[in-house]
Amino acid sequence: MDSPYSKELQVAIKAIQSAAKLSQAVISIEDKGVIEKDDLSPVTVADFAIQALLTATVHNAFPNDKFVGEESAADLRANPVLLNRVWELLQRLQGDETKALCKLPESPEQMCEMIDWCGFGEPGGPQAGRVWVFDPIDGTKTFVQRQAYAINVALLEGSKQVLSIVGCPTLSIDARAPVTNTSLDPTGCGCIVFAAKGHGTYVCPLAESSSHEVQARKIEPHADNESSQTLRPVSCYNMLDSGVDDVHQLIMEKLNIETRGCDLLAWVLRWVTLGLGLANMTIWIYKQRSRTGKIWDHAGAMLLFEEVGGHITDIDGKLIDLGVGRKMTANHGFVAAPKAMHSLVLKTTQQVIREQGKEHLLG
Repeated sequence: MDSPYSKELQVAIKAIQSAAKLSQAVISIEDKGVIEKDDLSPVTVADFAIQALLTATVHNAFPNDKFVGEESAADLRANPVLLNRVWELLQRLQGDETKALCKLPESPEQMCEMIDWCGFGEPGGPQAGRVWVFDPIDGTKTFVQRQAYAINVALLEGSKQVLSIVGCPTLSIDARAPVTNTSLDPTGCGCIVFAAKGHGTYVCPLAESSSHEVQARKIEPHADNESSQTLRPVSCYNMLDSGVDDVHQLIMEKLNIETRGCDLLAWVLRWVTLGLGLANMTIWIYKQRSRTGKIWDHAGAMLLFEEVGGHITDIDGKLIDLGVGRKMTANHGFVAAPKAMHSLVLKTTQQVIREQGKEHLLG
């Protein structure tokens, strides 16, 4: 890809390749060091280690940039055993650091500090400058079951997506729909899906190449000007209590969608399937207006679909605002579809919401 972000892309891809080694090492261990967060989602040793790795590597290359990430180091500081396990996991990458593939924190104390740069970071508004957003393991619940997960890296400039790099250790570069949480790459290689604003979406092998050039394949803009294409959904069925599953199903029926399509827990992977053309639409309605998305589950990854012609709004038809904070409080839910079909999907979504007596979910 010939873009102004070639150095950023190179650094991020190398960091994700090293991060995938850490995640795969943890996956092979029975005790993954799982703890529960306040929102009841699990976090593992891998989440902490990968966030530290990504931050250290990107900071080394771009020392003036800022960071937002899912985890903070509070649990590590309160638990010396857990802290030591995360530090020991990072030391597995000393060989990668020697080969300049990544940069490691210099001490456990610096590791915690870097994790907290992300954990207390804010995306800021239009004047925020360059901010990297990380989700070290998206889909932790499926990750600990040795199922699908992703490593999300995004670069925002003035709260706008300019670069997306997603590591997909479990997804084949030649994956075919429908993709589910149990769809694992039979070769064990995985892939990286990436995009730069205005330069398209690409996919390449996750494994390191002996060549310095990334051997990438450009994805055709499948969602551009598709006014008559069959809608092929991606969603998460019966695994989350945050969405209105019955309304989702009624919307699908009204749109004459006859298949459930791809079924994935991780939001980042849902955006990946949309970018790759394994699906071309998704809707998500939260049960309460107070429930919102979190920036690390969506930032950057949405660009993968937009760069192939997709259009994304919330259920009120508003564009997604990534500058308001760690929680995306300016928006409620998501409606994503090919540009030429988005208005139909949005109108149908709002119609079904009203028919089901749930007008309070609309703004």
